[in-house]
Amino acid sequence: MSDVFAALADPTRRAILSRLADGEATAGELAAPFPVSAQAISKHLNVLERAGLITRTREAQFRRCRITPGPLRDLAVWVGEYRRLWEERYDALDSYLTTIQEER
Repeated sequence: MSDVFAALADPTRRAILSRLADGEATAGELAAPFPVSAQAISKHLNVLERAGLITRTREAQFRRCRITPGPLRDLAVWVGEYRRLWEERYDALDSYLTTIQEER
């Protein structure tokens, strides 16, 4: 999960994942909206691939990229557990503050 968080920490990689959520793309297509070199995009793709967030296949001279939803799903489950915890704590705080206000 640390690799997934590290990969998602960069806005370029998040944008690449957003694009891949719409469907497969080549590295060139993914690089088009960014003012960085092809080598920089390749490094971003390597990070995403190491984190398990994308897979790449080679078709002739093209490398097609596809999002892999598993790690994002696992991350969502993990974050969801903490979301429930914080919602419970906020509800308890709300009850406590309501009680204090009623006592005044």
